[in-house]
Amino acid sequence: MTLRPVCVAQLNAPAALRGNLFRDTNAGARCAPKPARKPLPCRIVSVAIEMINTQKNIERNLMSDIAIVEKQSVLHVLPLLPYPENALDPVISPRTMSFHYGKHHKGYVDTLNKLVDGTEFTGLALAELIVATAGKPDHAAIFNNAAQAWNHAFYWQSLRPDGGGEPPSALKQKIEKAFGSVDACKSELTKAATTQFGSGWAWLVLDGGGLKVMKSGNAGTPLTKGLKPLLAIDVWEHAYYLDYQNRRIDHVKAVLDRLINWDFAAANLG
Repeated sequence: MTLRPVCVAQLNAPAALRGNLFRDTNAGARCAPKPARKPLPCRIVSVAIEMINTQKNIERNLMSDIAIVEKQSVLHVLPLLPYPENALDPVISPRTMSFHYGKHHKGYVDTLNKLVDGTEFTGLALAELIVATAGKPDHAAIFNNAAQAWNHAFYWQSLRPDGGGEPPSALKQKIEKAFGSVDACKSELTKAATTQFGSGWAWLVLDGGGLKVMKSGNAGTPLTKGLKPLLAIDVWEHAYYLDYQNRRIDHVKAVLDRLINWDFAAANLG
């Protein structure tokens, strides 16, 4: 049996292009009832293989580009409020809510999306952004807007219509252990909120196994200190000035007495 020699390119060709690479040159009609197709010239086969490989590379690059575009298209969104804008009235008026949520909170989210677009921070969750940019002057703008977006989303959950009252038993036990009583805890929160100079936040946090109250300026957050936030009170002026002007203490006391969401704090103990 005599084999017709073939080139390496033909051996590497896809089955559809190889044709009849091997055939018995001595075989009669029994072996080849139909005339065999003439093998493709090596040059044509090589070009075809190159075209196929090029197409595969194009497809791989296209899928990679799609993945990048999909990642870049993931935007931070303004979360829905857990209640209607008028639900916290009269402690927080609908007018204050419309500015606070619809302008300030939304502004942080929109600005953040512009700042991270096309950067190494694209696609990171808010908490990841906060940790990645905290204490880095070159990324202060990203940190401030990411932290404020996160703080506000947490703050809305810290409030509820017909809030206040007694905390759930598990949380109440921890509060009494840390502060002596629920009223003492509220006094500590009031002190932190009213003594924060300028804009900022008052927080009830979990530190190890115990509770404590802390305050933070501007966009500060317990996340950068390794503490677990349970509740937040916003003391930026846009949170209360339309309703209370310079009477921050009245706003804080009304929030603690009538809006604070102890159930949310208890759930965060988890």
